[in-house]
Amino acid sequence: MASLSEGEVTNRGSMWELDQNLDRPMDEEAGRLKNMYREKDVIGALSLIIYTLTLIPLLKYVFVVLRANDNGQGGTFALYSLLCRHAKINTIPNQHRTDEELTTYSRQTYEENSVAEKIKRWLEAHAYKRNILLILVLIGTCTAIGDGILTPAISVLSASGGIKVQNQNMSTDIVVLVAVVILIGLFSMQHYGTDKVGWLFAPIVLLWFILIGSVGAVNIHKYNNSVLKAYNPVYIYRFFRRRWNSDIWTSLGGVMLSITGTEALFADLCHFPVLAIQIAFTLIVFPCLLLAYTGQAAYIISHKKHVADAFYRSIPDAIYWPAFVIATAAAIVASQATISATYSIIKQALALGCFPRVKIVHTSKKFLGQIYIPDINWVLLVLCIAVTAGFKNQSQIGNAYGTAVVIVMLVTTFLMVPIMLLVWKSHWVLVVTFIVLSLMVEVPYFVACILKIDQGGWVSLVIATAFFLIMYVWHFCTVKRYEFEMHSKVSMAWILGLGPSLGLVRVPGIGFVYTELASGVPHIFSHFITNLPAIHSVVVFVCVKYLPVYTVPTEERFLVRRIGPKNFHMFRCVARYGYKDLHKRDEDFERMLFECVLFFVRLESMMEGGYSDSDEFSVPELAGTGGGALTSSAFLQGEKTCSTMCSNGELSLSSQDSIVPAQSPPPPRSSRLLTRCSEGEAASTVGDELEFLNRCKDAGVVHILGNTIVRARRDSGVVKKIAVDYMYAFMRRMCRENSVIFNVPHESLLNVGQIYYI
Repeated sequence: MASLSEGEVTNRGSMWELDQNLDRPMDEEAGRLKNMYREKDVIGALSLIIYTLTLIPLLKYVFVVLRANDNGQGGTFALYSLLCRHAKINTIPNQHRTDEELTTYSRQTYEENSVAEKIKRWLEAHAYKRNILLILVLIGTCTAIGDGILTPAISVLSASGGIKVQNQNMSTDIVVLVAVVILIGLFSMQHYGTDKVGWLFAPIVLLWFILIGSVGAVNIHKYNNSVLKAYNPVYIYRFFRRRWNSDIWTSLGGVMLSITGTEALFADLCHFPVLAIQIAFTLIVFPCLLLAYTGQAAYIISHKKHVADAFYRSIPDAIYWPAFVIATAAAIVASQATISATYSIIKQALALGCFPRVKIVHTSKKFLGQIYIPDINWVLLVLCIAVTAGFKNQSQIGNAYGTAVVIVMLVTTFLMVPIMLLVWKSHWVLVVTFIVLSLMVEVPYFVACILKIDQGGWVSLVIATAFFLIMYVWHFCTVKRYEFEMHSKVSMAWILGLGPSLGLVRVPGIGFVYTELASGVPHIFSHFITNLPAIHSVVVFVCVKYLPVYTVPTEERFLVRRIGPKNFHMFRCVARYGYKDLHKRDEDFERMLFECVLFFVRLESMMEGGYSDSDEFSVPELAGTGGGALTSSAFLQGEKTCSTMCSNGELSLSSQDSIVPAQSPPPPRSSRLLTRCSEGEAASTVGDELEFLNRCKDAGVVHILGNTIVRARRDSGVVKKIAVDYMYAFMRRMCRENSVIFNVPHESLLNVGQIYYI
């Protein structure tokens, strides 16, 4: 809700740029004509603002776009996640049909030859269509990140400008210095989170809207109530007809700032219910904004020389300084809203493989969505200070801000088309109506902002381009690395040919081998056993993967299966997360992995009719079970889940999830001692195997991670070599290691190096 105030916070007079070029000396008749046209222009601009607010924030976002949330999550990536669940457009093919059984994985079924089915097949037909959609999503995401930089800069600078209104001789540098100090304080407090002070945000924003609405009503009554004619849309037509050949695009660029903050309203959706936002916007925000802009128009008609700072000058002297304090507090709240939205966007991008690994701190135990990203926080601070101190005025920052906002709105409009067709199954007439009304408003504003690139609009484009290169290069290399690992999977025939000892000494202990593959044995394992003479008695391949859902319930998070015969003691555990989930601490995650394996062995023994090594089980929640012991209720729940799934045959992965034969790696060195560890003997009973697993855990746990280096092939082009060998390599060195992300203790970590040529 805090983002709802941005439009008024950042638009204190800048929308009236159309009047700034009319202050010239002239005779009495010319002055009379000028005043007449000025009044008509102000009323025309006000009418344009009124119906822009009605069409974009109210109708498009509040009543249409907010409904396209992903279980309460908003933003560009939330729309993309919805599409990924309803069509196979995810560029990283690590999903399996078992993922669709999640309770949070909602999707639609389509009738054959329906419009939705045809759109789905069209999107899935070619890879370039999926790439175009991804590029569109990244453009919207990167400009939204730029919005998170420009909003604090222009909001705080606008609020600080109130000091100079009462002290005309004050230097602009002092205003900028005050704004920089506020920005430093704002970003320095981010690591505390908003949980403790969040209760202040709603009263501040409510007080802010009551203030601007009341001041607007007073100004209408006090100065000129003829501005109410602006609610007649015919004045928009007269405004365009009168100014079409002059500075109409300059005027539109200023009017655009009246709807800034709308995109952050959708990105911050996770903090409030949709119905609450709809009620608050319709009953409080929208009427107060209309009163505020109408009151400013009435004041400007009567005070033609106060265009630049009409907001502060229209405030009665008796409440000026209290209003200044409220305005500054509202600017800080609006800035906090976009900063939080930026953190949320980056976490979603990271989960979907589109951003380098960064540290994410959850600042609240109650609300999972309240996060803090230290690296990004300081980058935002430096860029905010650079923009504020570099431009020193609202006009150029406003041009950059408007460019970022309108691009995000256009991306949202285009993404809503497949959402309405695939997810909502809307009639094509409604889809056409939505896109025509949206583009009819947004395209002219986009053209107006593009024409101001040389007046500050280039800033948002530079910021968006920089983040786009980072995200696209990282995603491209991630996909290529995954494809390389898929094609380099170890042949199951080779594994079986090694025997239960794998041709090595099986030493006591458990080895957790981390891999990005949800099926098959990764090439890193063959590389490991080819160069070392021993392997642990129990090997668990751990795949931590993110799905296009906002969260995966803990009781549905883990999938376990056995690899090979029982006496191999090899398992696979797939840990599934949503883009809002967080990894458990190492001791919890390690314990849960081990308990999942124990649970799997127990359920396996209870299977009627034997067990197939291709079956896979969803392990119920093990929270509250310590020391590898399971409560009876959890065990019975798991037994029911297991028997139901297997009896329905839903989780049989015999063909799709079996290990695909590939080029077998070279056999182990002949000098190795092909012995079998005494602890590696096949367990005759379930109790023996459970006891064997517990002894191995007591012997020690080692986490084996791949430290892969990605290089471009020699025959690659110059652009690819720069992207892979320099940009991606630099980001890999700068980002956090997997061992840090997984909280793996250094003393139990084993890195296995490899070089991939893509």
